[in-house]
Amino acid sequence: MYIYEEQKKKVLTKEGQKMLLSIRKRKNKLLLEGVAKMSDLITGITGTGDPWIRMACVDRLVELGELKEVTKPRVWGQDRMFVHPRT
Repeated sequence: MYIYEEQKKKVLTKEGQKMLLSIRKRKNKLLLEGVAKMSDLITGITGTGDPWIRMACVDRLVELGELKEVTKPRVWGQDRMFVHPRT
């Protein structure tokens, strides 16, 4: 089960930070279209094979105020949706 607080410490490692920056770069491109889906943000990102760490990178961007989640209740993790925080 994905628990952000457990994965967050992995995001703060050297490898996790590289992954975060890759996802951040992809986020900037996707938000030009208005919305970014979790699966689009994390698919193809290299590094650890653990998708939960990639999801934690996205949650870290939310925590930092670079993304705003607009997901409706009861949505699978890979289907979560995000917009620019000023939207």
